[in-house]
Amino acid sequence: MIVDVITIFPEMFSGPMSTSIVGSARERGLLELRLHDLRDHTSDRHRTTDDYPYGGGPGMVMKPEPLVDAIRAVRDLEPDEAPVAVLTPSGRTFDQEFARSLGSLDRLILVCGRYEGIDERVFAHADMTISIGDYVLTGGELPAMVVIDAVARLLPGVLGDEASSEDESFSEGLLEYPQYTRPAIYDGISVPDVLLSGNHAAIAAYRREEAIRKTARVRPDLIESARLTDDERRLACDARKEIDRD
Repeated sequence: MIVDVITIFPEMFSGPMSTSIVGSARERGLLELRLHDLRDHTSDRHRTTDDYPYGGGPGMVMKPEPLVDAIRAVRDLEPDEAPVAVLTPSGRTFDQEFARSLGSLDRLILVCGRYEGIDERVFAHADMTISIGDYVLTGGELPAMVVIDAVARLLPGVLGDEASSEDESFSEGLLEYPQYTRPAIYDGISVPDVLLSGNHAAIAAYRREEAIRKTARVRPDLIESARLTDDERRLACDARKEIDRD
C-alpha cells in the first residue's frame, strides 16, 4: 500500500513512522510512505500557506491554492486515482471499520490541516474527511499517523500472526478480553484457572463472556450495535447493573 501525506511538517513523521510495526512494514516493502511538503506548492517567496479569515475571527486559515495544487500534483504521481482524505475535527470519526475500509486500498492520500482550519473550497477536491475523536489538536499530522498505524497493521503480512488483527478490540464490536502471561501468580493475583486448562472451547467461551462484560462496563455504547445472542445481551445487562449498583 502507498500512503501519500501532504503536510507543512514532514519531519514530524520521521520517528513514529520508522519504528515498531510501521517501520518494519516499510522496510519489508508492505507499506510505502511518501511525505510531501505543502510549502513546495506555494508561489510566494515566504512560502505562505495560510491567511486571515474572511469575516474576521481568531486564527489563520489554510489557503486553497497550495493545498489544491499539492493534491493535484500528488494524485498525478500514479496512473490510478487514489482517494484523498483530509484530517479535520469535523470529519467522519475514525474507527476499526473505517480502518479496514482504508486498508483495502492500494493507495491513499492524506491531507493534514493546520491553524484555525482549511478554506472550505479545498474539500471539493477531497473524497472523505477523517477525525480521530471529538477534540482539537494543533494539526492533522498526529491524526494522520494514527490512521497510518491503524491501517498498516491490517495489511497482509504486516503482523506475524494474522489472527492478531482479527482477535482484538473492536474486531467484533467488543473490547478485547483480559489478557494474562507468566507468572501464573503475581502480587497475590492468579491467572484464571480456565486459561490454564488447555480446554480451547472453554477458553473461547470464557474470553467471549469477559469481552462482553468488559465492554458493557467500559463502553456500553458499543453493546447496542454488537453482534450478540439473547443470552449474551442478558450477560451484558447484568454486567452493567453491577456497575450501577457500585
